[in-house]
Amino acid sequence: MFDLKRAQIILAIIMTLPAAAQERGTLNPKPLPPLANPSDPRTPAKELFGRAQEPAALEAEPIGFYSKGCLAGGVELPVNGPNWQVMRLSRNRNWGHPALIAFIERFAPAASRASGWPGLLIGDMSQPRGGPMLTGHASHQIGLDADIWLTPMPARELTREEREEMSAADMVREDRLDVIPNVWTQSHLAVVRAAAEDPAVQRIFVNAAIKRAMCRVAAGEPWMRKVRPYYAHNYHFHVRLFCPRGAENCKDQDPTPAGDGCDSSLAWWFSDEVLHPKKTTTKTWPPMTMDKLPAECRSVLKAE
Repeated sequence: MFDLKRAQIILAIIMTLPAAAQERGTLNPKPLPPLANPSDPRTPAKELFGRAQEPAALEAEPIGFYSKGCLAGGVELPVNGPNWQVMRLSRNRNWGHPALIAFIERFAPAASRASGWPGLLIGDMSQPRGGPMLTGHASHQIGLDADIWLTPMPARELTREEREEMSAADMVREDRLDVIPNVWTQSHLAVVRAAAEDPAVQRIFVNAAIKRAMCRVAAGEPWMRKVRPYYAHNYHFHVRLFCPRGAENCKDQDPTPAGDGCDSSLAWWFSDEVLHPKKTTTKTWPPMTMDKLPAECRSVLKAE
């Protein structure tokens, strides 16, 4: 069970932020200004990794943990695939470890067959060299995370303007107790299931209301163990892969708890303490600096 006080603090923060999938991009992204002293140890790591526009020319390797690491040898997911299109191109976050690229290449057609959708809209993956991001995510740092929009890909190629400005569909009622009828469908369930049944997938994060809706029709299914409730995630779901075999510098997340997750642990997410937390003074933490990341991440930043 989660620590309630900590959960309340996190929720209070998250509820003040716009959903990442809904933040618009830009048609004319401007380069960030050079840092006055990038070698200053106090420089936030996100300022360094957020300025890297190309991958590190190193052997592909996820380094560290999903929320504290970086990516060597990142690979770019093509913005158009047989069954996918990448959104928010201005963010330059369609990079990942080769294992993540391979996953999307096999998952997208499987999800299309299972759901009847033409394909998937792919949200944020990682930056070219992974690492902390300037906006939007605490994880997605080692090239093994991807956000999948809960909006079907249209049967045509989206324009650049549409990719930057269109919004995903909100699946969750305003009271956050359940999904919106006729918005969340069996096709959505089929897409999430196709991801969860892939053996490379370690976890899938969805809004608690979506997990509740899935439990009504898929309780007891072994793959449901991977589908975990989490804050927000009402416009998209988050896929996290296991560390690839042989990736010695990659740290996996703890195994998912036993069971399908449709028990009292899910009910907790709908308790008054979680849905209506008491106002509290939230503590802020200084941004992560390079000394908090694995030492190998310095070489990733410096590589050509």
